Amino acid sequence: MNKITPINLENKTASHSSIKQVAHNSALTPDSFAESAKGKTGFYRIIKAAGYSMDGFKAAYKFEAAFRQVVWLNFALFVAIAFMPFAMSIKMMLVIASFLSLIVELINTGIEACVDHTSTAKHPLAKIAKDVGSAAQFLSLFLLTVLWLMALSVFL
Repeated sequence: MNKITPINLENKTASHSSIKQVAHNSALTPDSFAESAKGKTGFYRIIKAAGYSMDGFKAAYKFEAAFRQVVWLNFALFVAIAFMPFAMSIKMMLVIASFLSLIVELINTGIEACVDHTSTAKHPLAKIAKDVGSAAQFLSLFLLTVLWLMALSVFL
């Protein structure tokens, strides 16, 4: 393993670009952990990335009740979209909003996992991080609700 050498940021002779260069050179050396964890290039890398994505979906579904709820809600909405006589543009808008709610829930789940990994102790910054993720999910679900109400208003 490479030995990490500290960088003295108070050194007057060191320039800003040299600090960047040292950090860049030491971070992505061929034998660094990050480089070895990323694997190959090309098509093999795409396959590995797809596998990591599937692992993420499985973990979110298994460990996060909110993600499961959003998945089943959107499944029901997708079925409804298929059978409702909406114009194609309305269907597209509703599908986009559904995917947006799933994406935001995945990001929120990732934020919560990172915060919980750092510490399970109560901390004001941890609360802010989790609350902001929750607020983002609330807005995406609110958008989904508003768009569905607007789409359904043509039948009233």
